Amino acid sequence: MRPNGSTKSALTVSPEQKQARLVFARMSRYIGRVARGPKSDDVYRFRTNSRRIEALVAELVPETGNKKKLLKLLSKLRKRAGRVRDLDVQLIFLKNLRVPDRQNHRAQLLELLAEEHGRRSKKLAKSFDPETVRELRKRLRRAKSEIKLDKIDPLKLAMSRLPKPGPAPMTEKMLHACRIAAKHARYLAELATESAKAKAFVEELKHAQDEVGEWHDVLKLQQRAAELFGTVNDSALVAALQNISRARFRRAVNAMTTAIAAVSAPQPAAASATGRRKSAPAQTESTIAA
Repeated sequence: MRPNGSTKSALTVSPEQKQARLVFARMSRYIGRVARGPKSDDVYRFRTNSRRIEALVAELVPETGNKKKLLKLLSKLRKRAGRVRDLDVQLIFLKNLRVPDRQNHRAQLLELLAEEHGRRSKKLAKSFDPETVRELRKRLRRAKSEIKLDKIDPLKLAMSRLPKPGPAPMTEKMLHACRIAAKHARYLAELATESAKAKAFVEELKHAQDEVGEWHDVLKLQQRAAELFGTVNDSALVAALQNISRARFRRAVNAMTTAIAAVSAPQPAAASATGRRKSAPAQTESTIAA
């Protein structure tokens, strides 16, 4: 008998179901915040939680018209939010970058990025009009009610979605693709909140994704600078960004391959994660928040 005297048994909600509901609730909160005004932290969290929702919906919701339309709408809004967030990160990095700039290229690029940030922020705000917000919330509610978690092992599913780099040397395109796949796997593993192994899995992948994200942010900034100012022989800024990008690429490749090997191994990965971070070299250049 229940404390209130009722003999009606309560429906059991699994930890995985609770976590999925939390993800949807968090998503709803950040939709509202971005709709009121795209502040930097809210844009970042909307973008991150969009990927979480996309991973859960893609894997755990049956194929329906709602699913297809939701994923399409989320992808559109996430990409717009991503462009604003990327500019936030690039502006912070450039402001903190200390390199000789007799050509004034750093100041010019800062001005151009700030102008673009303003334009894209306005475009993002317009994207969250009342009609779009209503549709997004409606489709999220439907998807939440359609999620199937019965007989699902989130960690096992996440393991099956891990990227498999193979023996060939990692290219820039491969590394970026590995990051996207690793994020997808990590968000699935996050459902297993009571599993120590899942927590270690998530920790390993998050560290690797942060390293790859830092490299990718500088790479995009380098490419933008090269479009404006030419090659490393033409611009000290382009040369500096290329050097930083190459160093971060090497570190990112090592982090990603190490993480995938660790979480794929039968032994617990938590110890290797802790040891690796303690031995990681200190960063000497400005750090970009992924």
